[in-house]
This record gives sequence, C-alpha cells and structure tokens, in this order.
Amino acid sequence: MSSLHIAGLSCVLLGGILNGTFILPMKRMKAWSWENIWLAYSVVAMVVLPWALAFATVPNLGVLIEQCSWGALIKIMGFGFGWGVGSVFFGLGVSRIGMALGYATVLGITASLGSLLPLAVLHPDRLLTGQGYAMMAGTILVVLGLASLAIAGRKREKETQSPATETARSGFAVGMVICVLSGIFSAMLNFSFVFGKELVDRSVPGAGTTMGANPVWALALSAGFLANAGYCVFLLNKNHSWTGFLRGKTLSYASGISVMALLWFGAIVVYGAGAADLGALGGVVGWPLLMTMTVITANIWGAVTGEWTQASRASRTYWWSGIAVLLIAITVISRGGAG
Repeated sequence: MSSLHIAGLSCVLLGGILNGTFILPMKRMKAWSWENIWLAYSVVAMVVLPWALAFATVPNLGVLIEQCSWGALIKIMGFGFGWGVGSVFFGLGVSRIGMALGYATVLGITASLGSLLPLAVLHPDRLLTGQGYAMMAGTILVVLGLASLAIAGRKREKETQSPATETARSGFAVGMVICVLSGIFSAMLNFSFVFGKELVDRSVPGAGTTMGANPVWALALSAGFLANAGYCVFLLNKNHSWTGFLRGKTLSYASGISVMALLWFGAIVVYGAGAADLGALGGVVGWPLLMTMTVITANIWGAVTGEWTQASRASRTYWWSGIAVLLIAITVISRGGAG
C-alpha cells in the first residue's frame, strides 16, 4: 500500500469522523425547532462555504464552469438535487419507523449503491476481479454491521420508550418505502462526484488534486440546498415557527450553526481530497468508508452523551457486534481498494 493510498484512506476516514460529529451542536439549541436549525445550517454548509472555498482555491472558476459540457453540469446538479431530496425523505421516514432502523436502512442503501453502481458503470471490467470481490464483500459487511446496529437501536428504543410514544408511531410500511427512497437518493451526492469528473479534470491544473473537486461540491450542494430549504420553509409555515429565530442566544446559536457547517462541509472536502488520492476507484472505495466511519463516530458520540446508559446487556451486545463488523468492513474495503 503506497503512502499516497494511505494518505487518501486517512482523509476519507477523517471525513467520516467529521461527518459523524457535526450534529452534536444541535443538542444545545433547544430553543429552536429542527427546521430553524436546519435552514440556517443549510445556508452556511451548502451555499456559503462551498462557493467561498471554490472561488478561493480554483482559478478562473466561472470560466471553467462555462467551458464544462452541459451534460456534465446537468449530472452534477441533478444528482445534487436528488441528494437533497434524499435528505428530506430521511426525516420523513425516520419519524415513522424510528431512528435506529431508519438510519441503518438509509445508510446501508446509500453506502452500497453509492459505491457499487459507479463501479459497475465506470469500471465494469473490475467487477469480477479480486478487487471487485473485495469491494462487494466489504459492502455486504457494511450492511450486516448496520443491521446489527439497527437491532441494538430498536431494542434500546423499546426499553426506554413509553407505551404512548410507541403507539403514536404509525405507517411502518410507508416509512420503510420512504427510507429506501432516501437511501437511493442520498447516494446521489457521490454520483455528482464520480460522474462530474470532467469538471474535476478541468479544475485540477489550477487547483491541484486536493482541491480539484471543489467546483463539483459547490454546484451539487447548491442544488441539494434547494430541496432542503424548500422542506424547511414548508415546516416553518406549517408549524408557525419563523419566530423561533428570535428565541435563544443568537450569538451562541450562530456559533453552533457555524461549527456544524464547518464540520460537515469539512467532511465533504477531505473526502473529495482523499478519494482523489485513492486513484481511479477513489469514489468507489472512499464512499462506503466515509459512510461506515460516519456511523461508527455517530454511535460513539451517542454512547459518550449517554444514549446507551439505560440499554440492556443484549442491546449493548448487538451494538458492539455492529461496531466490530463495521471495523472489519473498513479493513476489507481498504485492502480491496489497494489491489
């Protein structure tokens, strides 16, 4: 395994750590509704930071975008908007089937589809090779690990929920369908990256390999912002929560929003840089690693913040088993990507 490959893997895994951490500041913003937080966060994370970084790191950005083919731009922005729709579906699905099962369903599909579809479309010759088999085996392990975490989370929910809360949750079948759709659409952010190679290639001579993907992120995330913002505005009107922006400590909340945005967008940037260092299969290898490390980090933070304090021994066993399987998956995918 070359030093460049190790550096790429390190960046991708760091991206997962950042992505699994970005939601933490939300726990301290109790005066705002979810839609208040998410709209403010989306503006900074999906519009302000991506374009600021793109303009700062890519010379002649406007000219490069103008020279890029319409086909490539439509793919980048279309997949970006699809990813935004997936984010909306995630919220709708989880409210019906619960966080544990919803999270596992969505990320299992996102990790699998976001990796294997680009492999099949762009590198079909590698599917039936040792490298392809390793990728498929690693992806299966990711799904198994997420399933174990889902069982653990569901058990914990049943142990800690009141009967009234359990009764209030309805529409399980509909929720599962929505979560499956969320998993499919959420994978599209990686499609923007792997199918937006034309714009990346145009940017690399001026921006370098590390920052060459920044124009793709700016376009894709801006398109995804439209779906996220639209849903937030719908909720703000429905719940009459516009006045929520006037509650709470404005400076403190603005700082929290900024930290969330920096962590999340930072995860996207270092993922793009790491995937570039991984070579031709960077987007194929890097994506499931990013998703897996995100889940591991989020679960560790959940344990640190006391989410598993009242869980039974059986729940903890499934939880630890899931984490262990995901760590094995990281090893298998990493070694497969180096092949």
